[in-house]
Amino acid sequence: MLLLLVFGLSPSRVAVVIRAVLFDFGGVVLSSPFEAFAGYERDNGLPEGLIRHINSTNPDDNAWAHLERSDVTLDGFAAMFEAEAGLLGHEVSGRVILGLLSGDPRPRMVEAVRRCSEQMITACLTNNFMTKSGEGSGIASRTPEREDEVAKIMTLFDEVIESSRIGIRKPELGFYERALEILEIEANEAVFLDDLGINLKPAKAMGMTTIKVVDPDEAIRELEQVVGFALG
Repeated sequence: MLLLLVFGLSPSRVAVVIRAVLFDFGGVVLSSPFEAFAGYERDNGLPEGLIRHINSTNPDDNAWAHLERSDVTLDGFAAMFEAEAGLLGHEVSGRVILGLLSGDPRPRMVEAVRRCSEQMITACLTNNFMTKSGEGSGIASRTPEREDEVAKIMTLFDEVIESSRIGIRKPELGFYERALEILEIEANEAVFLDDLGINLKPAKAMGMTTIKVVDPDEAIRELEQVVGFALG
């Protein structure tokens, strides 16, 4: 601080070096499950956006929240989710919804992860599930070949921080605090990409640079501006 004062600089004007790139997985590195949800709704005559509405209702204590903290079995989740859908006047299979979670890798984003991993700390910050019986987020949703492909992508990250393992989920503040602790970085040294604004809001409030992934190509261009090197 003394050196800053001697040279007439304020702390707010000192450039912060980004040391880490944090990626959400589904909806960022993989295609969004929301696309599969929309297709299911169309095929089954359900209101557009119903599944997302169910997931966003009572978000800290609904079926998804309990699943992503590993508080329930898959059968328990299915029963809770179906009850939540029923309260809205619709019949939706919780097990079928789980099968829609598997996305397809986005090659350009995977390449961006690879290039970032060569020069920076990288981490995957994901809400997923792993029940106490060992049932995980890949159950009944990926082929063995796809599981192998996803496993190879995961090796690109220095750390994979999963809600199911730490018992906290995005957007709970403790999730981000735990991630920073594991990575041994400060919030303002990280850029975080997620497709959900609700997950980006607490990260930004902590001091992270945030990028909302709507168009993956545009998000990669934004990330290039932040990290200062080409990603594809």
